[in-house]
Amino acid sequence: MFIQTEPTPNPNALKFIPGREVAPGTSIEYRTIEEAAASPLAEALFELEGVDGVFFGEDYVSVTRHERGPGWGDMKASILSVIMDHFVSGAPLLRYEAKPEGHAEQEDDEIILEIKNLLDSRIRPAVAQDGGDILFDSFDHETGIVRLRMRGACSGCPSSSATLKSGVEQMLRHYVPEVNAVEQVL
Repeated sequence: MFIQTEPTPNPNALKFIPGREVAPGTSIEYRTIEEAAASPLAEALFELEGVDGVFFGEDYVSVTRHERGPGWGDMKASILSVIMDHFVSGAPLLRYEAKPEGHAEQEDDEIILEIKNLLDSRIRPAVAQDGGDILFDSFDHETGIVRLRMRGACSGCPSSSATLKSGVEQMLRHYVPEVNAVEQVL
């Protein structure tokens, strides 16, 4: 098995591509070892020194390291080994079905459907290329503010604010005139 690695715009995150599906049709993020108990692979990655986050995309694993922890040169081989061992073993990605990512319950009116459609068709694929994901949280009809969640390599990335303002906000404002601004939910 050959696993490719790719840098991400976040210097503390690397994207590992095992050449097979990881989390088809979904994405899953783990920020703590306690959360990672749901996944044998995520739990094994968190047991490595310096791992601060694990994100499963459709066909990749994104690992975030502690900013003041060991460097990628010290961590990369161990991460590759854990990922390879997991996929070669045939173990499931999840021990039990993951709960859907929580977000503010809001009825999907025409504007919200248009925002979600743009996120799914144009923005999420681009963000996935960088080892992350972006999720709709809410839209305030009175202020025109869209709230989004950045996950994976994009969460905590130094350029995520610029991505939200210069890329995502401009696109949403162009296609959905009711949108005035985009904010990140932490």
